[in-house]
Amino acid sequence: LELTWIGKDVRPQLEPRIMLEDPGKSYHAKHRVTESDIFDNRLIFGDNLLALKALEQEFAGKIKCIYIDPPYNTGSAFAHYDDGIEHSLWLSLMRDRLVSLYSLLCADGTLWVSVDDSEGHYMKVLCDEIFGRPNFIATVVWQKKHTRANDARWL
Repeated sequence: LELTWIGKDVRPQLEPRIMLEDPGKSYHAKHRVTESDIFDNRLIFGDNLLALKALEQEFAGKIKCIYIDPPYNTGSAFAHYDDGIEHSLWLSLMRDRLVSLYSLLCADGTLWVSVDDSEGHYMKVLCDEIFGRPNFIATVVWQKKHTRANDARWL
């Protein structure tokens, strides 16, 4: 099974990147939790695809758990980003980032994706293409508030 869209074959050519620390925005914990900690947490300002590319140099194959909360592509406009981009562009943006995330995960690492029903099914097929369908574990439903009764009248 393959998900296709206009522009799928167009991929950005990214060169290796170097991240520079801004000491004014940095915080380092006084003590590590364990001796095997590989770094302090990092808050990266800038384009996330370029940041992922920069992280590959140090962390390729080393990340145990990744959580992403990409734009849901609901069609709304928010103060900090537009959540209504064209569907094929959204797929390309997600594909490029998932490919970079794949290179960061260790062999037994997990990826957690928070996305709603507007793009969730497409995200699942996209993840199947990149990570392999047998690697899917489960869909976790987050009930944020109580809903109406589950009877035929509301379905």
